[in-house]
Amino acid sequence: MIFKESEILELKKSTAELKEAVISIGAILNKHKKGELYFGIKNDGEVVGQDVSEKTLREVSQVISDKIEPKLYPEIKPENIDGKHCIKVSFEGHEQPYFAYGRAYIRVADEDKQLSAKELENFIRRKTAIHYDSKVSESTLDEVDEGILREFIQKANESQRIKFTYTNKKDVLEKLNLIKDSKLLNAAKLLFSKKDPIEVQAAVFAGIDKITFLDIKQFKGNIFQLLKLSESYIKEHIDWRANLTGTGREEIPEIPIRAIIEVLVNSFCHRDYQAPESNKVAIYKDRVEIWNPGDFPEGYKPRDFIKKDLPSILRNPIIANMLYLSSDIEKWGSGLKRINNECVAHAVKVDFVVLKYGFTVRFARVKKGVEAIQKTREKTREKTREKIIELLQQNPDITSQELAEKTGISIKGIEWQLTSLKEKGLIKRIGPDKGGHWEVVQP
Repeated sequence: MIFKESEILELKKSTAELKEAVISIGAILNKHKKGELYFGIKNDGEVVGQDVSEKTLREVSQVISDKIEPKLYPEIKPENIDGKHCIKVSFEGHEQPYFAYGRAYIRVADEDKQLSAKELENFIRRKTAIHYDSKVSESTLDEVDEGILREFIQKANESQRIKFTYTNKKDVLEKLNLIKDSKLLNAAKLLFSKKDPIEVQAAVFAGIDKITFLDIKQFKGNIFQLLKLSESYIKEHIDWRANLTGTGREEIPEIPIRAIIEVLVNSFCHRDYQAPESNKVAIYKDRVEIWNPGDFPEGYKPRDFIKKDLPSILRNPIIANMLYLSSDIEKWGSGLKRINNECVAHAVKVDFVVLKYGFTVRFARVKKGVEAIQKTREKTREKTREKIIELLQQNPDITSQELAEKTGISIKGIEWQLTSLKEKGLIKRIGPDKGGHWEVVQP
């Protein structure tokens, strides 16, 4: 068995670290309500064992009972691991906040962070707060866009994350627990309303700041509508390049679309819907930014979710669950990691920026300025020329139509390329246009 410290697992070399262990138990309880701790295993996972006796077990139990408030009664038992004696402590509690030695701690990755007075106040307020998306709205069934609801059920069926099919609006929303006393929960209103419950502001700027804009739009709709509109807007205004293959033409965006979609889904899933601001999409000459209102989870940095396997902290758990059912979210808590991995795979720089109020994902644009665009276009033309010459060598009688089909570009584009190659002295035409053939002068 391989042991690795996490948000719900703590490892201690021996009971000499009993005080630190008690603090870790309190921190894990405040974050996840349950966890495990082992004595006899170093924090790097090496099993070293330790002396285990009835007295030792009793001491561990007594210290945990005396030093954690509210009272906690964990399961403490000896365990043989790799032939060595260890102690396993399993604990669970639902009376947060827990205090260890009179202080409250919170688990952050594999560390225990003491809560300040302000953080403790916020912790208690969040505990007693009701999530906005679970509150009952004033909206009724008449407001539901049935087409979007049908599409959602179809996607959820295809992903095999729900077992029932579409019947009617009322039955479906009841099965999804999105309606109460004939009124929609806020989650249902935000996801399925046809009365434009939210908006996105989108703009393209001429430079690297907001002084001059080339285009500006305001999209209104529900979450599913705005996801599609925002994705289309970004795809329309970023640069694409053509990758010519043996079978056709592949259009490749400067920013991976999968990463863009993931950011957009996260921005609607985690935003603060009680804030007056809209989600924003800003396309600059050197970058693309996607912003949503709402604080980033307290005590965390974006890189924590990329480097470590952390559970998601949901501001809107019902919305998140619906997006999971429709496969717009694959796994809770893994969004930032997938965005980062996708950008690394495509050599695109991405930054996750926590602002005073709000969260921005910033993609660096691959092409910066006219010179870079011209260089990229010239590389594309060069590859096309090489492909055409190769095809002419293989078949001197090949027609422009056949060249267009094999390269994936238009006949006009082929004719332009052939003229350019002749002017450069790389090819020449032997005989008439009809009945003649091509000769490659310089491969």
